[in-house]
Amino acid sequence: MASSASGSSRRVSAEEVLVVEAGIEPGASSDPILLTTDSFEEVEQELNSVGIDDPQPGSSSQLQQTPNSPVKRVSTFETLEQASSVNSDETDELAQQLAQEHLDCDPLKSKEWLAQNKHIFVLSQAGKPIYSRFSSEDKLVTVMGVMQALVSFVQAGNDMIRSIHAGDTNFVFIVKGPLILVAVSKTKESVSQLVLQLTYVYNQILSILTQSQLTRVYEQRRNFDLRRLLTGSERLIDHLLNFMEREPAFLLGAVKCLPLQPAMRDSITQTIVQTCGKIKNLVFAILLANNQLITLVRMKKFFIHPADLHLIQNLVDSSESFKAAESWTPICLPRFDSNGFMHAHVSYLAEDCQACLLLLTVDRDVFFTLSEAKQKIVEKLRRTNCLEAINESMNKTSITTAEIGLPEMRHVLYKCKSTAQFWSPGFQAPYNNEKEIQRLIGCYQCLHHRLHVPNRPLKLLFQQTDKETMLAWVTSGFELYTTFEPLVTKTDAINSIGKLLKWIKKEEERLFILSSPTF
Repeated sequence: MASSASGSSRRVSAEEVLVVEAGIEPGASSDPILLTTDSFEEVEQELNSVGIDDPQPGSSSQLQQTPNSPVKRVSTFETLEQASSVNSDETDELAQQLAQEHLDCDPLKSKEWLAQNKHIFVLSQAGKPIYSRFSSEDKLVTVMGVMQALVSFVQAGNDMIRSIHAGDTNFVFIVKGPLILVAVSKTKESVSQLVLQLTYVYNQILSILTQSQLTRVYEQRRNFDLRRLLTGSERLIDHLLNFMEREPAFLLGAVKCLPLQPAMRDSITQTIVQTCGKIKNLVFAILLANNQLITLVRMKKFFIHPADLHLIQNLVDSSESFKAAESWTPICLPRFDSNGFMHAHVSYLAEDCQACLLLLTVDRDVFFTLSEAKQKIVEKLRRTNCLEAINESMNKTSITTAEIGLPEMRHVLYKCKSTAQFWSPGFQAPYNNEKEIQRLIGCYQCLHHRLHVPNRPLKLLFQQTDKETMLAWVTSGFELYTTFEPLVTKTDAINSIGKLLKWIKKEEERLFILSSPTF
């Protein structure tokens, strides 16, 4: 296929890549450490249940129905009624009013504010401002009032607004309980991808308050200013939004593991099991480094969802104070239990080993017990040279595809579905600056969307542009998104993927966690 400046793509038949599929599913396990239901797929199912599809350029505004309550268990999906029609002229008029209000507000007279590609807003169903990504909510009272009016207007017709599309801008809405969340985006992200991001923001709020507390507050006072309960927590949402823009884990619904020799990872895991095994009500022990999972030990019969683990990673990565001293903090894991808090003992292993250990319990009175357990864990890990192994992996530059022996392949995302874990190599030229990395992630988002559109999903996609060639492939066992030099042929791309999968298979015990240890 010839490359073109505008880009071209085609379906690739299964027969063309079947040669690399047989017997190869790197990272697979029948004993996963995480729940393997995919957050993005759940969002797609929710969207598809009301017949929503992302618009093509030039399409008219879309208004669709959405549930009012969040998913409380990963196996439960809301049943949605079909959305009834809304007068498009009235919708367009309200959209124009919203745009005009943007122009009339002080923040939007700022060139810097207007230059942002994506804004996120959170408000109550009474129109009370709660959060704005790039400006003080108090300066956007009128804008949020118009957003609330849009939602109420459509609700009055027994409908729920989902999205409005005007030019290159998407207005995406979700209503969760007493809150309205809105994304205003000029990016290439699909509606479902923006809905997923808004859902993460909502879950971040729940992680601070719990669903039951949020509901109770607004039942008692409809005009309550929720910022009073979220004071100081805005940084968590800010960091989460930045985190999602640079980290493919959210899009993939998966977690990346810190590469370690399997014997060393097993030693770390067994140290935690032996030390904490007799501590009552300890539900999870999680060890993180560089936003990657070293190990996870769980209480029998309990699993953690990748979306909850992402919130934990965000908490750790956004809180420098954890490095100064041991901390005891309540946290709600919405996918585990949206109505209750767990209590987390959070600490870094040592000054000379910046891996973070989280011990999560339902018992609020065991701080000192967990603190003592942490000290014992560190002592054992030091004696067995595990701290040294963790440091070595943390400080080692990520391997590139060129170093693997695939010079024509620039980058790749590989997700194993059965374990909800993924692997990616280090970035290399031309993706060696922030702008190019963001562009690459945007390309992955476009591929991901095309492969997951419910009404017309693809299994394989081969796409060439003047900047790169990309091949995306989804099977029952894995998802693969690969980036090549722009002039690579389809045959060479497929051959490279075969070599890549064999390399990942050979290294799978080092790159993935293949067992699920319990207390």
